[in-house]
Amino acid sequence: MKMEEADNVATLLSEVSQGEVVEIVSEEGYVVDRVEALDAVPFGHKIALVDVERGERIIKYGEAIGVASRGIRRGEWAHTHNVDSLRLPERG
Repeated sequence: MKMEEADNVATLLSEVSQGEVVEIVSEEGYVVDRVEALDAVPFGHKIALVDVERGERIIKYGEAIGVASRGIRRGEWAHTHNVDSLRLPERG
């Protein structure tokens, strides 16, 4: 599900296998995109809708929720292994 037009990730509403084509739906239930999953992605996790460069912000709900810690390709699982959270305090 893609919540806002500006989002560059979508939240999966079911578990997805590598190579599976995922229909991305809007909040209203319309199919707005189709993306081939480059990884197996668990239910409730995010998938990249566009290529994201290292240092670029991850946008969900129309707001930045993280920063890519490395490049993320369209269809790749976007999670803690490649996204640094903007919601958690920095460790020091």
